[in-house]
Amino acid sequence: MVYLHIPSFKLKLPKIDVMNSTDIEVTLKNEKYLVTVKNLRSRNFSKNLPFLILSEQLPEGQVYREFPDGRIELQEVSARGAKYQSKVIQVLKANEADRVREEYGLL
Repeated sequence: MVYLHIPSFKLKLPKIDVMNSTDIEVTLKNEKYLVTVKNLRSRNFSKNLPFLILSEQLPEGQVYREFPDGRIELQEVSARGAKYQSKVIQVLKANEADRVREEYGLL
């Protein structure tokens, strides 16, 4: 399983006619980042593995885990030595799952 921290951001282009080189560079990096994340997600799903979304907006120790069947679970992860355990807190409703996917550019 690939553990990946996905910062929440929305790609916003400046509302000016001409972008400076820094704006272009940031936009291109964000686009490449999203392509990489989507490829990793697809690879996990093709192997019937879940995709872990670490969010700074969740309390510490909580993560989203998205499964190939489309469901997303909110889970609490704890460590005991070198082993990790997780507990399902909530299975997100379809509209909540779509909101999470949209927030992280996964739609």
